[in-house]
Amino acid sequence: MRDLNRFKGCLIGGAVGDALGYPVEFMSAASIFHKYGKGGITEYELRHGAAEISDDTQMTLFTATGLLLGTTRGMTRGIMGPYEGYIGHSYLDWYRTQTEKYPLPEEYHYSWLVNVPALFSRRAPGNTCMSALAAGGDGTMEQPLNHSKGCGGVMRAAPIGLYFNDRPYAQEDIDLLGAKAAVLTHGHELGYLPAAMLAHIISRISGCGDTVAAAVQDAMAALPAVFPGAKHMDALLSLIDKAVRLSRDGGDDLSSIRQLGEGWVGDEALAVAVYCALKYADSFEKGVTAAVNHDGDSDSTGSIAGNILGASLGYGAIPGKYLDKLELRDVIEEVAEDLWQDCRVDDEDRCDPVWERKYIAMTYRPEEKTDV
Repeated sequence: MRDLNRFKGCLIGGAVGDALGYPVEFMSAASIFHKYGKGGITEYELRHGAAEISDDTQMTLFTATGLLLGTTRGMTRGIMGPYEGYIGHSYLDWYRTQTEKYPLPEEYHYSWLVNVPALFSRRAPGNTCMSALAAGGDGTMEQPLNHSKGCGGVMRAAPIGLYFNDRPYAQEDIDLLGAKAAVLTHGHELGYLPAAMLAHIISRISGCGDTVAAAVQDAMAALPAVFPGAKHMDALLSLIDKAVRLSRDGGDDLSSIRQLGEGWVGDEALAVAVYCALKYADSFEKGVTAAVNHDGDSDSTGSIAGNILGASLGYGAIPGKYLDKLELRDVIEEVAEDLWQDCRVDDEDRCDPVWERKYIAMTYRPEEKTDV
């Protein structure tokens, strides 16, 4: 059953963790606690009155619109290509928001998000994402563009798990798509296998109602069969198992996270997020703050933890202080609502006018929502 509370919780939750961690992304834990006190950063650090999101949330949104582009093409034209192709085209549009100025020329685009001026902001985009997209962003597991295992592949994968949670799409195919979307830019197994695992976890939580613990265990059991030849599967599973054990030990969060890594690479980012989401499975705030107060890639680990906890606990569990001032909150919620609603057509295979402007013509602008 598609639950809007979980869809919004997942995408907004990820944005919250991203925005909370973004100001401290390149700070050591010692510097964070020195600046913000013994609890670390627990409130937004505003810039120009807003809690800014980073490339993590930006690319997550473009993943979502890529999925919806694919489905809309299929439902209105009766034929479509692989989803990862549409996601890849959407990433190329994101790349243009990072390298060109708003507005882009009046030509066909693959995501209506290019009509959002605030997305034309560089927020420390990953070098791998940028270089891979400059080279076409069309890597595959058979022909990778590079050997990067950076976390840029996993931090944008949550919409895949959300979107297919009750569609006639096998769990194995959801996991594979998570990997295929990540390998477009990240060619190392530990760059794309964590994305498959996150998609699996989100799918089980949002679609089957699994607890975080049950979803993680299910993912660990399932992935070896989905990727039977993966040379680094054991390394991923070992690290995630360590995160599970540490979450049960009741130890100090910073010490535990340091045993998992700093999160700059995919398996470490997922492990840190899993640890925090498991240990604080009943508290969005505690889980997300734990995920950002450490030595490493705070916005990515915070974003992934926020995705998991938001999907599990729902939008209503996110404290109001994290909703107020969140940059592009309306756009993020709108994309979550679109993922939840999905493409709908009439008897003549036509969409409603707003959906057509969003996912066929790509001319939609968010301000139009108040006019319809």
